[in-house]
Amino acid sequence: MKYRQLGKTGLSVSEIGLGAEWLERQNAAEVKAVVERSEDYGINIIDCWMSEPKVRSNIGEALDGRREKWMIQGHLGSTWQNGQYVRTRELEKVKEAFEDLLKRLRTNYIDLGMIHFVDETAEFDQIMNGEFIEYVRELKENGIIRHIGLSTHNPLVAKLAALSGEIELILFSLNPAFDMLPASEDINTLFSEHYNENLNGIAPEREELYQICERENVGITVMKGYAGGRLFSAQNSPFGVALTPVQCLHYALTRPAVASVLVGCRTPEEVDAAAQYEDATDDQKDYATVLANAPYHAYSGQCTYCGHCAPCPSYIDIAMVNKLYDLAVMQPEVPPTVRAHYTNLSKNASDCISCGACEKRCPFEVSIVERMKKADKLFA
Repeated sequence: MKYRQLGKTGLSVSEIGLGAEWLERQNAAEVKAVVERSEDYGINIIDCWMSEPKVRSNIGEALDGRREKWMIQGHLGSTWQNGQYVRTRELEKVKEAFEDLLKRLRTNYIDLGMIHFVDETAEFDQIMNGEFIEYVRELKENGIIRHIGLSTHNPLVAKLAALSGEIELILFSLNPAFDMLPASEDINTLFSEHYNENLNGIAPEREELYQICERENVGITVMKGYAGGRLFSAQNSPFGVALTPVQCLHYALTRPAVASVLVGCRTPEEVDAAAQYEDATDDQKDYATVLANAPYHAYSGQCTYCGHCAPCPSYIDIAMVNKLYDLAVMQPEVPPTVRAHYTNLSKNASDCISCGACEKRCPFEVSIVERMKKADKLFA
């Protein structure tokens, strides 16, 4: 495993990291197996943004006795309320959720304290000039968090963070598909229907961001490196061609300031697939030739199963419904296992009341209400 310096933090992190969001539906033994396999490869950074108590406890159990081998990227502002994830800036709930994170991860400090999911410049300004940042500073002064970071999907917010002088690292959604997209002030239109027509050029706002981060020595850790797995299928890829995990990783790791790609893994085998990057040949890493021959580069909002659509007033696990729907429509008939998983959900698409609150929170402009209707019809 190769290691890179994470910006001005001075920390040395593995260029392949572990994104833990896919571990939410795994049991304790399965989570431990993924953590142990990651450690076998020398992976030493893990991101835990999820607020669901069970996954936090399972990760804490897996890290027990090996805490000092890992750098934890933990989030402030991701809370668990009434059985659902809720992003909030309400300080009392933020503090409660962060204390819960420490307790369940069995640690008294977080290496990288991330201000969670900021996609509007107005919200960034509010955070950086209010009680939220004061709380974060207090945590750092007391050694409870060692470094201050921020997670965002919007390059405009990321640029402000990089220039702030206080944010030391940024968790940013980065892959070849997203890099062809224009920036937006509005998270509801953050990703428009079409890429820049010239596939050879990264969206200027994103290219500028990477250069600023490199200049300011602000490290980037990468989320959505696989675009929710869609880049692995020609049918689902916005390019009309499939990429491999190695190609996606190489794309991200060749952007300026990128220190680590946090790969979401559910099984040890998925860790293996990511770790193959370390021994890959130049030909195996070559994404440019594939993209140059792509038949098209159109994009319309597609779910990456990130879960930021929550909370749902009907308690639907929207990300899971979307994932099961996508798995089902890839086959001529709905696979029995997929149907069984859908049937076992406590709430599903039939419970959607079409309020649209989820769509306002979606960073990827997914027509969630319409997808719920399609899922209900498909699985009926």
